[in-house]
Amino acid sequence: MGSVVALGTAAGCAPVRLGAPQLLSVKGDLPKAWLQELPSPWQSQRLERPEQLLSVVDRSALQEQGLSGAALLALGDGWAQQLDRARLQPLEASALLAQLAPMAQAPSRLFAPEGSVPVAFPWAFGTWLLLLRSRPDLWRQRQQGWSLLLDPSLRGKVVLPSSPRVVIELALRQLGLSSDDPQSLNAPALPKQVSALADQALALDERDGLNLLLAGEAEAAVVPSHRAIPLLKKDPRLSAVLPESGSPLWWQFLLRLAPQDRALLDPPLPLEWIRDGLSLPLLDRLLAAGWVPPLPHYQLEPVLRRWPERLRPLLLPSEAVLQRCNSLPVFSPAERSRWQTLWDQALSR
Repeated sequence: MGSVVALGTAAGCAPVRLGAPQLLSVKGDLPKAWLQELPSPWQSQRLERPEQLLSVVDRSALQEQGLSGAALLALGDGWAQQLDRARLQPLEASALLAQLAPMAQAPSRLFAPEGSVPVAFPWAFGTWLLLLRSRPDLWRQRQQGWSLLLDPSLRGKVVLPSSPRVVIELALRQLGLSSDDPQSLNAPALPKQVSALADQALALDERDGLNLLLAGEAEAAVVPSHRAIPLLKKDPRLSAVLPESGSPLWWQFLLRLAPQDRALLDPPLPLEWIRDGLSLPLLDRLLAAGWVPPLPHYQLEPVLRRWPERLRPLLLPSEAVLQRCNSLPVFSPAERSRWQTLWDQALSR
């Protein structure tokens, strides 16, 4: 879909003033309650898919749209790492970054080496969860961790992530291995494990595959925690597991794009607006939608005491579980080739 159509028809958005600073986001990836507080002169534009947002950011798309003023981008980590880093402005928000837990430091650099300038504000993070529908028998076996996905009763009834990388990460954990050890990809059992996991799948589509779970066509789905939490609050058929072995982490970023036309307004970051998302009362609304700021545990735990006990460790895992979780920095070409080869081998079995 062309970016002209995508931006011009963003539902629920007011017409954009030429040169006005904009916050570009994907529908559902920024809490509505937070967006509504965006201060002037910033304007919000929401697109349907991340691919469309990246298209709009492209230089030619910017010129076509007249999006020459400053822009804030709201993107997940996988998409943000596809941006040309040279187009991003350093993030002038040192006081806000200092409020975050140490685990947010590398993401704020988009996983560039230590000492690199922060270019992203990681406003939310979370894990991947195993979501079960009407399967209390499997939930009682949750100590099996990610190996639950291989239960014979789930064959053809599992929705797996669309990312081969995340699927391989799950297979590694089923074998008690970690991608932090480069040698783990050489494990002789890994291709067979990935193949067995893929064979369980009804679909590889965590974004829209939840509909299969809710309709009863699937009985298990691996989804980001921010998609699972709102459903767990209102649907008693659902239960969720975060295995003790952890999971890959997902991150949501705010990034600042330099204006193409240097003569246009380049306003300061809306720091107060960002700060509001880290504190009550807005923090409660972010948590209700499954978005957890990467604040220190001692700040989040008192807020979470008001939540049902079963949901607390899904929103904020223990320090021990988080130590076994890992972020997903962008691959080098050699790493990409290695993981792709493993995926191709597994699917050809």
